[in-house]
Amino acid sequence: MQRTQPAWWQDEIIYEIYPRSFNDSNGDGIGDLPGITAKLDYLQELGVTMLWLAPVYRSPMVDMGYDIADYQAIDPVFGTMADMEELLSAAHDRGLKVIMDLVLNHTSDQHPWFQEALRDPTSPYRDYYIFKSAPAAQAPTNWRGIFGGSTWTAVPDDPETMYFHTFTAAQPDLNWENPELRQQLYRIINWWLAKGIAGFRLDAITHLKKDQDWDNLPADGPDGLVSVTRKGLNRPGLGKFLQELKEATFARHDSVTIGEAAGVRPDQLAEFVGPAGYFSMIFDFSYLNIDVTDANQWEQPRDWTTTELADTIFTSQRAIQTAQGVFANVLENHDQNRALTKFIKNPVDRTPAAAKALATLSVFLPGVPVLYQGQELGMHNFTRHHIEEFNDVSSINNYQRLIKAGKTPDEALAIVNWRSRDNARVPMPWDDSRFGGFSTGTPWLNPVTVKHGINVAAEQADPESVLHYYQQLLRLQQQPQYRDVLRTGQFEPLVSPAAVIAYRRQNEQHRLLVLVNLERQPISLAHRYQGRILLENLSTKVSEKETIIDQLAPQQALIMEEL
Repeated sequence: MQRTQPAWWQDEIIYEIYPRSFNDSNGDGIGDLPGITAKLDYLQELGVTMLWLAPVYRSPMVDMGYDIADYQAIDPVFGTMADMEELLSAAHDRGLKVIMDLVLNHTSDQHPWFQEALRDPTSPYRDYYIFKSAPAAQAPTNWRGIFGGSTWTAVPDDPETMYFHTFTAAQPDLNWENPELRQQLYRIINWWLAKGIAGFRLDAITHLKKDQDWDNLPADGPDGLVSVTRKGLNRPGLGKFLQELKEATFARHDSVTIGEAAGVRPDQLAEFVGPAGYFSMIFDFSYLNIDVTDANQWEQPRDWTTTELADTIFTSQRAIQTAQGVFANVLENHDQNRALTKFIKNPVDRTPAAAKALATLSVFLPGVPVLYQGQELGMHNFTRHHIEEFNDVSSINNYQRLIKAGKTPDEALAIVNWRSRDNARVPMPWDDSRFGGFSTGTPWLNPVTVKHGINVAAEQADPESVLHYYQQLLRLQQQPQYRDVLRTGQFEPLVSPAAVIAYRRQNEQHRLLVLVNLERQPISLAHRYQGRILLENLSTKVSEKETIIDQLAPQQALIMEEL
């Protein structure tokens, strides 16, 4: 079964902006809100309709804004609240909606709530967080944090009391068992929605509930610890929190919500994103981590095939349709390495044609397309030569963990180069000048991914560029005659050769066929398809004539309306 009437947000195309790296308006080397406002015409021309801002709240930036010190203030590095309001107004004038990133699992250790909890153990704010007695300074549990190390840190000047953190010690977890805390968060959310934002992307949202037994488990690594996900990810009782959150905030405003919902099982999809689900959409991470055995264990790469990639995507799509839910479809985000590097194994095959093929595969899947800045240019991963060149706290922590586990510095550095979140966080290349047109000053992170021809100015001037193809692809996705088939039509995976990913979108009016060859050799198809090609990645000249497709050229991808 499927939704019979699309929700308003199913018509959107979302573009994630990492503000620190998008565009710097004042020359301090850090992107900011006025810089985003200055590029709204570019985003409108690209064809996106909704902007998702990574955190711009006041923060000490230990985890680049995902450690919030004040939910109702803009960090000075990004500008002022007036700059935020100007961005909202200018976006609205162009028909662009804005959603914000929201971190509800934890705050910064610099948040006034946490500082008061440390200062006064009898303060009500003490129960906003999770503190436990730790006799002999022994951690209360043997749980390992997402970024490595124990989930427990001693309170300053009181080593026999510890506080809990799923991520870094600078990000103490909020105690969602406390109803007073929950009401504080709901007030903040409603305050932002009243300002005119369209909704939120909800960070780490399936971590809110922790098992209240606080038991140890058998270690799963040489450090003697066990992953916190075993006791603090999508645990029983989470749904109660999420339902209350929805009813107290989002449902009152008809806002859009995208859950970063790691750990959600296929049988839970209806609960999370069905017609009455907690969220509008969640991300499908199944295929984003196809290249690793465990997303939190970087040293365990795995080989994979195009057939596995197709099967993974198709399995998720079948499950979400059964649940009558919607995915937010991503190839890249601020926590992932670049798609062209990840999904195209041989470096010589990471061509503009391959970037266009991946775009074709993703944008026409059922759900709402989500692009990440620079994806529309076909950006690659970088190579850095020293760990000191990285900024990402996860990369640095994992490097140290890999060294302790016996890797050589060169081995550890190679793994970090491959997986680092800094791959996506480098400054946006607007032109081929020294700093890529991002800033007149030295950027906060070296823009080493600037490559010849991979920048906005060069690709705007090249009608065969990845940027121009994305513009064509997004225009096609938004054409009114295809609205119903792309929002509520059936999804049908097709039998294809091992190197090809093929699927059909159809309803009573239209049958749209997507064929993608990710390999560098021609492939004969299992069937002959007859119809009119709507878009094809190897040529900007698409004939309106009826044609038959029975093979694909190397790295060819196309969208056909079958007749």
